[in-house]
Amino acid sequence: MAGETRALAEFAAGLRYEDIPAPVIAMTKSCVIDAVAVALFGSTLPWSKSVETFARHIGPQGASTILTALLPRASAPAAALANGTFAHAFEFDNLRQPSVGVHPGSTATVGALAVAEEYGASGRDFLTALVAGNECMLRTGLAAKQTSEMMGFHAPGQTGVFGAAIAASRILKHDAQRTTMAIGIGGSLCSGLLAFAKAGNGGMVKRLHMGRAAEGGVTAAYLADRGFEGPDVLLEGKFGYLDVYARNGDAKLLTDGLGTRWESLNIWFKMFPCHITAQAPVRAIRQLQRGHGFAPRDVSKIVVEASEKVLSHHAERAPRDVGTAQYSVPFSVALAVFRDPADPRAFLDGPQQDPAILDLCKRVELRRHEGPLAVGHNASCRVEVVLKDGRSVAVAKTDFDDGDGGESLEQRIEQKFRNLSASLPDDKREALLARLKSVERQDNVARLFAL
Repeated sequence: MAGETRALAEFAAGLRYEDIPAPVIAMTKSCVIDAVAVALFGSTLPWSKSVETFARHIGPQGASTILTALLPRASAPAAALANGTFAHAFEFDNLRQPSVGVHPGSTATVGALAVAEEYGASGRDFLTALVAGNECMLRTGLAAKQTSEMMGFHAPGQTGVFGAAIAASRILKHDAQRTTMAIGIGGSLCSGLLAFAKAGNGGMVKRLHMGRAAEGGVTAAYLADRGFEGPDVLLEGKFGYLDVYARNGDAKLLTDGLGTRWESLNIWFKMFPCHITAQAPVRAIRQLQRGHGFAPRDVSKIVVEASEKVLSHHAERAPRDVGTAQYSVPFSVALAVFRDPADPRAFLDGPQQDPAILDLCKRVELRRHEGPLAVGHNASCRVEVVLKDGRSVAVAKTDFDDGDGGESLEQRIEQKFRNLSASLPDDKREALLARLKSVERQDNVARLFAL
């Protein structure tokens, strides 16, 4: 009987575009548009420049686009490294919700895109490969039961390798055996530690985890294409992914509902450039400010009741760089009192550059949420703002919709794309958006970025 690793490989190798429901195709296209947008913005940031110059150094010959305003080309592994880092460069990339430690946009999407460009895949073949990679990758997160990060690993640095490897294998037209080998090789290329979360500095390295996952997946598929081998029970076997990176992982969840329950429909898109655990508290602050009209100077303290993970991983009150500030729930909440958190420029200052925000950050009290938590343990929170005049206002949030507008997901993603791709001239930006929206009709993905 085939194991779970091989079962995922068989699913990926056998998936047809016609098998994929229309809502899954639509969600996957939104994921691509979102990933390109956040990568284009992320490439403009100082910490991305080092990765860009390195990628161009190691892969100067190639057909895959590095997502900067100049749209240079590089080898597929180098482009995947750069674009994955760019896409996670500012905490704005998409992920599964409820969270299972999977970021499709900054891992499988950019990996698949790089390989599809290099091999001249059609838009349909690209989307089919990406759905295959995402469906399998999302299940690796589910099977680990969110325990990787409690052990100090950054989960997308593990799961992302598998999504990119499987998507790349599909574009390379691998059969189930070679796809199994790509997964087996990819397991030795997983990486990413959360040391920065406790150090309060070095948050720049978090951006690299996605780029390395995308690069690792592409590398694994390319090696398998050349006959290199890895263990065929990498996901479920002894000393494999679930054995090493999870506590009490469940291998059965790797294939549960495969091909009938489409996990891609759980992909969720950030509207604030901060960690996922801060999204609901930030929405709560915005709602309270709209309803009660208090100014920053009116706030005495803020009490946030949240999940245990917030208390253990996202409680830094004195962050010393942008990365650790975005990872901090207290800082993100404090910033939302002073600035529009939907504007990515609001987070660009180093946390030490605005003493008032940092002062309020230290007055954000975290408590364990005693009420029922939403599935995923990071969607529920209760936020109370204690004002200096003695009033106290509070709201509980159990979802990710703050009711700011009635736009559809497609409209929100298009607006996000336009906001984040301002480094491109208007005509090129609109041309690229139109091509991405119709990617399934593109004969050759390599022409997407020929603007």
